[in-house]
Amino acid sequence: MAWASSINEFFKNFKRESQILSEETIALIKSHIENRNLQEALSVIHSALSDIENASLNIAVTGETGSGKSSFINALRGVGHEEEGAARTGATETTMKRTPYLHPKLPQVTIWDLPGIGSTSFPPEKYLTEMKFGEYDFFIIISTSRFKENDAQLAKAIERMNMNFYFVRAKIDSDIYNEKRSKPKAFNEEKVLKNILEECSRHLKEALSSEPPVFLVSNFDTSKYDFPKLESKLLYDLPAHKRHVFMLSLSSVTEATINLKRDSLKQKVFLEALKAGAWATIPFVGMIRDELEDLDETFNLFRSYFGLDDASLEEIAKDFNMSVAEFKVHLRFPHLFTEDDDVSLGRKLLKYIQKFSSVTGGPVAAGIYFKKSYYLQNLFIDAAANDAIALLNKESLLENKVGPYVSKPPDYWE
Repeated sequence: MAWASSINEFFKNFKRESQILSEETIALIKSHIENRNLQEALSVIHSALSDIENASLNIAVTGETGSGKSSFINALRGVGHEEEGAARTGATETTMKRTPYLHPKLPQVTIWDLPGIGSTSFPPEKYLTEMKFGEYDFFIIISTSRFKENDAQLAKAIERMNMNFYFVRAKIDSDIYNEKRSKPKAFNEEKVLKNILEECSRHLKEALSSEPPVFLVSNFDTSKYDFPKLESKLLYDLPAHKRHVFMLSLSSVTEATINLKRDSLKQKVFLEALKAGAWATIPFVGMIRDELEDLDETFNLFRSYFGLDDASLEEIAKDFNMSVAEFKVHLRFPHLFTEDDDVSLGRKLLKYIQKFSSVTGGPVAAGIYFKKSYYLQNLFIDAAANDAIALLNKESLLENKVGPYVSKPPDYWE
C-alpha cells in the first residue's frame, strides 16, 4: 500500500496550527491501511472528511462601545466598512442582544457581536448565560485602552467554563499616529508598542493573577502588528477538524496566511485521494464522470479561497484601469491547462480515461484518474497560492506577463 508508507511523511510536513487531522486520526488511518483493512480505513477517512466539511465555527467578540469591536468583526470577515452586510461602525450601542454576522464566502462561519459586559447589568456568569456562551468556539475581548475589571471578570468566568478567550488591544494604528504627531522628535514605534503591551498586561495580571497574552492589532491593516499572530494562535487552539474552515475564512493579506490556506487545501486533497485509493479496486465509471465534471468547480472554489475569483479580480483590475482579461495575463493560474483548443479540462481527462479504459479496464483507469486528479489539484493550489502572494505586490506583478503552458504529471503517474 503506497499510501500507507507515505501518510506519516505527508502529514509531518505541517505545523500543528495548519493540521486538519488530529494525531490520533492520522495514526488510525495509517494502521488500517498497513493492515489492509480498507473498509475500516475508508470509514475513518470518510468520517474525518465529513467532520471537516461540515464543521461550523462560531466566534464571539465582545468589548465596550467604541472599542473597535465592529471594525474588528469586519476585518475578521474580510468585509469593507461600507460594504453591504458590514457590522456598523461608529454607532452607539443600544441593544443588549447578540448580533450574528456570517462570513461572506463561508456561511458556516459566524462572528457574533456581543454587547460589552459594562453596558449590561449582568454579572459575568449571568452575562455568559444570556449570551448563549455554550455556542461559541472561543471569545475575543476587545479594548482600546487598558483592560478593565469587567473584562478580567468576564475572562475568569469564561475560564471556569473551560473555554478559550483572547485579549485584543485594537486601534493600535491610531495610537501610533497620535504618539508620532504629539512627540515627533522622541517618537519610537517599537517603544510605543512595548509600553502599550506592558500596560495592558500589567492591568490584566493585577485582576487575573496571571498574565494572558495580549494581541495589538490594527483593524484597517490586518497584515501588521499582531493580527497574523492572533490568527495563528486561534488556529493552534482550535480542534483539528475546525482549522480548515477557519483558515479558508481568513483574508489573504499576508504570505503566511496564504501558505496556511495552501497547506490546509493540500491536506484535504490528500485525504480525498486516500479515500479514492480505497475505492480504486471497485469499478465505478459513473463516479469518475461525476468527479470530472466537478473538477472545474473545485478549481473555482480554490480561486475564491485565495481571492482570485472573477469578482475579486475585477475590483483589483479596476484599480489599474484594466479589464479582468488584461489583468489575468499577469497571473499563473488562468494558463495552467491552456492548449490550442477550447476543450474543458474535465473533458480532456474524461477522454484520456475512456481511451485508457479500453485497454486496461475500469478499475485500473480509476486509480490512474485519481492520481492525475490529485496531481492537478495540487498544481492548481500551488499556482493560485503563488498568484495570491504575487498580488501582495501588485505593482511588481504587473511588470511581468505569464505565458500559457501545458502541465504534465510526473512519469510515475503515467
